[in-house]
Amino acid sequence: MTRIEFNGVVRQLNRRLYIYAFRILRNQEEAEDAVQEIFIKLWKMGDRLKEYISMEALATTMVKNFCIDQLRKKKPGIQEEFNNNNSLNLTTLSPHEQLEEKESKSILQKIIGNLPDIYKKVIELREIEGFSYEEISEKTGQNINTLRVNLSRARGFIRDEYNKYHNEHKGIKQAARKVL
Repeated sequence: MTRIEFNGVVRQLNRRLYIYAFRILRNQEEAEDAVQEIFIKLWKMGDRLKEYISMEALATTMVKNFCIDQLRKKKPGIQEEFNNNNSLNLTTLSPHEQLEEKESKSILQKIIGNLPDIYKKVIELREIEGFSYEEISEKTGQNINTLRVNLSRARGFIRDEYNKYHNEHKGIKQAARKVL
C-alpha cells in the first residue's frame, strides 16, 4: 500500500474510529491517541494488510482492543463492561447501531454457513478461532500455500456476498423512499 492510498484510508476511517474510541474511553485526548496508535500499527503492517477482508473491520477491532487495554491499565475490573465476546455490551450502542450489528453478524453467519466445507473450515479456524497458519495446516492437512489460497478465496467469497447483500438491501431502501 502506498502512502497516498494509506492517507486515503486514514481520511476515510479517522472520524469513525475516533467516535468508537471516544465511546469506550470517554476522553477526547485518549481517543485521539488511540486512533493515532492504530494508524501507526496499520502502516507498519504494510503488505500484510492485503490478508484482511476489511480494513475498516481490522482497524475497528484494533481500536477496540487498544482502548480495552488502556482501560485495564487504569482500573482493574473493567471486564464487566464487556460481554463474553470481548466486545462492547449492546447497551453502549445506539438502537440503530445495535440493529446493524445484529444484522451484520447474522448475514456473515449465513454466508459462512453457505461456504464450501474446505473454505468454511479454514475461515472458522483462522478468523473465528484465531489459529495460526501452521496450526490450521496441521489440523486440515493442507500445505500452507494451499491454505493461504483457500483462505483468500473464502474471504473474497464472503466479501462479495456481503457486498451483494448490502447493495441489494440499499436498492430496496431507495425504492421504498421513492414510493413514499
